[in-house]
Amino acid sequence: MKPDRHRFLPWITTPLLALALLLAWHLYVQSSGISAFILPSPGKAWQSYMVELRTPALWAHTGATLYETVVGFAWATAVGLGLGVLIGRWRWLETTLNPFIVATQVVPKVALVPLFVVWFGFGATSKVLLAATLAFFPILSNTVLGVKSVDLGHRDVMVALNASRWKVFTRLELPSALPYLLTGMEVGIVFSIIGAVVGEYLGGNSGLGYVLIAKMNAFDTAGLFAIIVHLTLLGF
Repeated sequence: MKPDRHRFLPWITTPLLALALLLAWHLYVQSSGISAFILPSPGKAWQSYMVELRTPALWAHTGATLYETVVGFAWATAVGLGLGVLIGRWRWLETTLNPFIVATQVVPKVALVPLFVVWFGFGATSKVLLAATLAFFPILSNTVLGVKSVDLGHRDVMVALNASRWKVFTRLELPSALPYLLTGMEVGIVFSIIGAVVGEYLGGNSGLGYVLIAKMNAFDTAGLFAIIVHLTLLGF
């Protein structure tokens, strides 16, 4: 019985913790007299979000960010999985490419935004590339680890049974590597939306990152909180 009780406990404690944080936020704003320009109350932030939801422009910007995120993630997944499988299976390829991968990985990705803007303009292409670049490396590294995690003894047994390369891949390598692949994709989708929003910050004319900058320039702090809440829901 205890495991069942513990399984449902987060459904109670998590909402209570969220309510406690909101209450603490409200009480601090009320007791400190802090300006709404610095920190609006939760009620004002929520009202601003309700107003934003009725604005057609918000959904147009949401669609732009969602498009950049999904397309960038799709490219990162396709290239990361394909290259990761090759690197994981052939040691010489890993030895050859590893210095280039490490050198590329340590480059601050935000520094690539001006270059992407110069090459591809202020449209969606530069944001898609930044989203794909950020999502690519966790997908690649986890794919390589997943392919390497395959038990060599099991592979030898399948080879001894005259299994084709395709069957070895689909029946053994893919199921064994799948937890690593999904972990890399889970991290990658988060990085993808970060890349899209950061790209919109620095060189965008559409998207939720662009809206955040517009709210900041208009000194609309409640609107900033509203867009942050919207981005959080989009991230989920």
